[in-house]
Amino acid sequence: MSNFWTRTITGLSMVFVLLAALYFSGWVFAAIFLVITILGLWEFYGLISHGPYHPQKLYGTLSGAAIYIISTLSYFLSCHFHEGLWISFLPFIIPLPLFFISFILEIYRKQTHPLINIALTTLGFIYIAIPLSLLNMFSAPGVHEFMGFPIILVGYFSLTWIYDTVAYLYGKQFGKHKFFERISPKKTWEGTIAGGIVTLLAAFFFSVFIKDLTLCDWLIMATLILIFGTYGDLAESLIKRSLNIKDSGNILPGHGGILDRFDTVLISAPFVFLYFFLIQHI
Repeated sequence: MSNFWTRTITGLSMVFVLLAALYFSGWVFAAIFLVITILGLWEFYGLISHGPYHPQKLYGTLSGAAIYIISTLSYFLSCHFHEGLWISFLPFIIPLPLFFISFILEIYRKQTHPLINIALTTLGFIYIAIPLSLLNMFSAPGVHEFMGFPIILVGYFSLTWIYDTVAYLYGKQFGKHKFFERISPKKTWEGTIAGGIVTLLAAFFFSVFIKDLTLCDWLIMATLILIFGTYGDLAESLIKRSLNIKDSGNILPGHGGILDRFDTVLISAPFVFLYFFLIQHI
């Protein structure tokens, strides 16, 4: 089977599983992404453990999973209270001690690069655990729904998948001018522009049928995905290039690893969340 069909089947299977999870229960979706968070953290720490640096792989993975769980539960809890803005920051305050325990653990590890090990361990929390936990906040109680699905979350994933798919297919077929060859040799201007145009058109199309979000909301979400999703792709490519590897893993046929599949999400999700948080949609 060609890589194209393998990639397509894997992608469609993931779309089906996530939509089915959202339809039955947001908790099922949260559980699926807890597994994805754990796999992503383990993959990330495994990649950067080669060479002289040794992040706290087990602690980082378990703590990242704890940050995901605590952030999700505390945010859902805060949605039931309206006692001031401070309670909305509980998901980001409660897990803070987990960031500093890595300093204590490193004292006993006798590694040659303790400061870098601590920094890399903490980076896993920031780069993977927090962005993926934010996805659950897009579907918190009270968030707009359409036909039983949380609009912001499904809209975010739909626009992200459309951008990734069109950019990949068009760039592979017609791409000639390299977008950022030093970091991502296969990414082209043609694919990026085509993906951006189709994504903006899709945002306009969604706004016609789903009125809970305004056209401005849809276009801003699409624009944030285009800008920061692209940087997410480049950032993950930068990590792989610095480690001289092609894929972050092989758990997803046709896509590579968890980081390969969710690279656009890891950088764009915080910016989309911030926008909707500030306009009080979540």
